[in-house]
Amino acid sequence: MRHFTPQQQAELDKMMSGNPYDATGNTLLLDILQETQEMCRDYNNIRPSRHDEKTSLIKRILGKTGERIKVIQPFFCDYGFNIEVGEDFFANTNMVILDEAKVIFGNHVFIGPNCSFYTPCHPLDVETRNKGIEWSLPITVGDNVWFGGNVTVCPGVKIGSGSVIGAGSVVTHDIPAGVVAAGNPCKVIKNI
Repeated sequence: MRHFTPQQQAELDKMMSGNPYDATGNTLLLDILQETQEMCRDYNNIRPSRHDEKTSLIKRILGKTGERIKVIQPFFCDYGFNIEVGEDFFANTNMVILDEAKVIFGNHVFIGPNCSFYTPCHPLDVETRNKGIEWSLPITVGDNVWFGGNVTVCPGVKIGSGSVIGAGSVVTHDIPAGVVAAGNPCKVIKNI
């Protein structure tokens, strides 16, 4: 479990509240981002055959995990401690999670290569955006969900248990349980 100073924790709470905050000029948050980048770099440089070493470090990076977890290198995230994964979690190569808000995966989630999960939101107004202001919305994925390769999940999305998200999809809104959904934007194609 990572520990933060009271000042860092106050900024993290502000970031995770869904309210606007300064993402680029806040040295307290930038220090945590750098620490996580260092851990991700270390993880990505472990020899693939060193399973126990990889598992130990990914469990340190992530906020909560099941016992059985496999994340194929390379893997990148912003904070790590905002990511929770259930039992039998598998992520293929090049997974990216921008976890300014919580990103929660249920049990038996299978993620194809090159998938991305983004919680930060940026203002449409260019002046505000150029000041580094952003806010974040959580992502929640139920049990037994399968993501094909090259899927992007946008801020605030919930995906129900037992669903399949087709390769190349851009998920911009909630997807119910027990469906196949695909496309850009991702839409329900059929019930399972």
